[in-house]
Amino acid sequence: MPGKLQRADALSPAELRALGAHAVKRSFPKRTVIINEGDAGDALYILLTGKVKIYASDPDGNEIVLLTQGPGEYFGEMMLDEGPRSASVMTLEPCTFLVIPKASLREFLVGNPAFAVRLIEKLIHRVRATTASVKSLALMDVYGRVARLLLELADDQDGNWVINERLTHQDIASRVGASREMVSRILKDLADGGYIAVQRDRIFVNRKLPSHW
Repeated sequence: MPGKLQRADALSPAELRALGAHAVKRSFPKRTVIINEGDAGDALYILLTGKVKIYASDPDGNEIVLLTQGPGEYFGEMMLDEGPRSASVMTLEPCTFLVIPKASLREFLVGNPAFAVRLIEKLIHRVRATTASVKSLALMDVYGRVARLLLELADDQDGNWVINERLTHQDIASRVGASREMVSRILKDLADGGYIAVQRDRIFVNRKLPSHW
């Protein structure tokens, strides 16, 4: 589908095994805040099972979700620059992690230059994604941001574009920086026009979304 954005690559099984030798396994229940924005960074987290959201918030409790991650993906690598955590992380499901202390990660990177290159590539990907998000917030209207998110999340399954992530209207609103009411109106209009079909636990993108609404 035109407009589909690339999502971050998960670690390979070989990388997971190699990193696991330096890690401690930890489990957390649903809706646990693993990292708080502004905290000192001290470890890399690799998600083995479950799902998390990475988000930023203001003192009034308003938040915007930057991305979600699933098994094989990781977060916390920016602690290598000694700066504070730039975002918060909360579990959306019961989760199991491999937790690698900063010193162990540095040692692993020195001995595994191929993975160090992968890490640099992921950071570049993050910068590009952040640039695209800032651009959409500044230059796109709410419809454009919703359409961009739908295309980003949709996966090709036997010729059908499907978002298998269970999303509420508030979830989408938090990701695109809009009100839930506006998002609900846009999704209803897209469904009425036959562009999408919304089920309880998935969304089907039936055809190319219009450029403007």
